[in-house]
Amino acid sequence: MDRVKIGLVGSGFAAALHMEAYKQVYGIEPWVAAVASPSERAGDFAREYGIPSVYRCMEEMIRKERPDVVDICSPPSLHAPMIGSAMGAGCHVICEKPLTGWFGDSAEPDMAKKVMEQLEQLRRVVERSGRKFFYAENFIYAPAVQKSASLIRAAGEHILFMRGEESHSGSHAGHAALWSMNGGGSLIRQGCHPLSALLYLKQLENGKGAKAVGVTADMGYIVPTLNEEERKNIQARPKDVEDLANVILTFEDGTKALITAGDMILGGVRNEIQVYTTGGVYQCRIAPSDQMTTYHVEDEKLSGQYFTEKVETKKGWQSIFLCEDMARGYVGELRDFLLCAAGRKGEPESGFSLAYDTVRIIYGAYCSAREGRRIELSDTLWA
Repeated sequence: MDRVKIGLVGSGFAAALHMEAYKQVYGIEPWVAAVASPSERAGDFAREYGIPSVYRCMEEMIRKERPDVVDICSPPSLHAPMIGSAMGAGCHVICEKPLTGWFGDSAEPDMAKKVMEQLEQLRRVVERSGRKFFYAENFIYAPAVQKSASLIRAAGEHILFMRGEESHSGSHAGHAALWSMNGGGSLIRQGCHPLSALLYLKQLENGKGAKAVGVTADMGYIVPTLNEEERKNIQARPKDVEDLANVILTFEDGTKALITAGDMILGGVRNEIQVYTTGGVYQCRIAPSDQMTTYHVEDEKLSGQYFTEKVETKKGWQSIFLCEDMARGYVGELRDFLLCAAGRKGEPESGFSLAYDTVRIIYGAYCSAREGRRIELSDTLWA
């Protein structure tokens, strides 16, 4: 069995998701030899997951460990320089979402243009490196999405309309409230998932797909208008970012897609993909799962038990998420990436072009919401 040496960057939520998924990867052996993180928690993180070495910075880790793959789970504002450093050192790169963004003033009129310039710089970095870039978009690898992809390929049908959503009651992380830390709000943090999945499925249509050519968006800033009593069950506390986004995407063949991303939706995480074709319907309900349901009158004794992400109570009827790392696609994505890194597969299902298009469309949506008009994506620097 091939063994792939991995250097992990980050020791937070995303890094933990990756480590849990690496435990379940099969058919190829992931060896996480080191973690690079400036966090005080990095040592505890390494001990928890049995990672032998801890470094304060990524460059030192690469220089001393020489990993085959660098897995970047850092804050989004660090992605671009880290990708450049890692690929320049000869490593394949796994990068968490989003690929990049604008992390300055949310009122910057040229943010989209500046993001496009950075995307082009990253494209050149990837192309010149001779290494592989893997975009860690777990929605692509959710079994329901992969099965839909298989059926769409087999049927050869025309996709007419698609809908995708990721919504929940808001991030527990304080930095989620700030544009300077995330490059936006609910759209770039959550809406990127269904957006990438819909782009991926459209690419499979009739073996050639259709490109996105226009985007129309409307953003909501709802939580700041609520009083303390009204928002007591909502975790989101946005400062200068949207907490609700609705985006309509138009493809060159005239078909449409709708993406919704909310930071103020109760009842646990909603991860859904719907595809309507000339010959069928595909409904992918990634979360909540209905494999197991429970009912409890009281939940005091269940405080240490995990049901599903961001559910507010364990009372009443509940949907228990089973095999979550697999069902959400984390195991599938990392397995695909390692097979490619080991030379056993050519290109990943989720690579640089998908990461590029996702960010391009997201900032087209932000421009659309700001200017109150449809943005045409055919012009590279449409900002």
